[in-house]
Amino acid sequence: MQGKILITGASGQLGSVLTMELQRRFGVANIIASDLKQNETFIGCFEVLDVTNFEAVNTIVSKYNIIQIYHLVAILSANGEKHPLDAWELNMKTFFNVLEASRINKVKKIFFPSSIAVYGDNAPEDNTSQDFVLSPSTVYGISKVAGENWANYYFEKYGLDIRSLRYPGIIGHQSLPGGGTTDYAVDIFHKAVNNEKYECFLSASTTLPMIYMDDAIRATIELMEAPLEKISVKTSYNISGMSFTPEELHKSIQKIHPEFEIIYKPDFRQNIADSWPNSIDDSHARNDWNWKPKYDLSSMTLDMIKNLEEKYCKIQNT
Repeated sequence: MQGKILITGASGQLGSVLTMELQRRFGVANIIASDLKQNETFIGCFEVLDVTNFEAVNTIVSKYNIIQIYHLVAILSANGEKHPLDAWELNMKTFFNVLEASRINKVKKIFFPSSIAVYGDNAPEDNTSQDFVLSPSTVYGISKVAGENWANYYFEKYGLDIRSLRYPGIIGHQSLPGGGTTDYAVDIFHKAVNNEKYECFLSASTTLPMIYMDDAIRATIELMEAPLEKISVKTSYNISGMSFTPEELHKSIQKIHPEFEIIYKPDFRQNIADSWPNSIDDSHARNDWNWKPKYDLSSMTLDMIKNLEEKYCKIQNT
């Protein structure tokens, strides 16, 4: 492999899993993981990196002859609403630094994660199209729309190959929730396997698009490996896995843990969720690079519980 791959935000919910998969595919020596704090348990090459510092980013990209960057640093939707100006500053400044360092050092490919948060409450609730007007109601969504447009700008002006996915809520057993509105669908499993009651911050009937971590990682890599001529969307692709409500997820979990209880106490995150679609149309991704999810609600529930029960059993035995 000529050059190395850099992951920013490698210790996060998505980054930690993506880093391991990239190491498996390309070799540990070819992956440079980075985050704001040292990861003492990390196996491989890890750099402490403040992505708000352009010189630091540029130095790392040059030092390792970086040819691909997966830029995952961001403040997510719920946390972003608590500190909107900080969220805007971090989300945009870090992306600008990655874009400029990539332009200067001729990085071949960049991955930028977008989100269903780019849509607003004017969007159709069901099967929202790729090209529907974007009018987000959160600073997180606003920053993602801006990032999509900057990605297109750098492609048109400088020829930078920037690829992006509009992730729905990502559900995975590998890490704890990271401050997103859809994170209830991660936390609920931890409560279920520990025989605890779950207090949900969304109403029982709130339908949201979701995707299992395994599918999200596979979609990311499949997009990055697709030939450039197959990429028709230069902003960000819709991808979809499944859609469900907290009540439907509760019933799915009860098939394995029948005594599991949930109570509903919607908070400010309910308004955020209400502004997002119930489902999104990902036909562009399916047609351009053959995207297709493997997990549905039932298979995802089985895999989540299996892995979390094994994880907590190991903890109890140490």
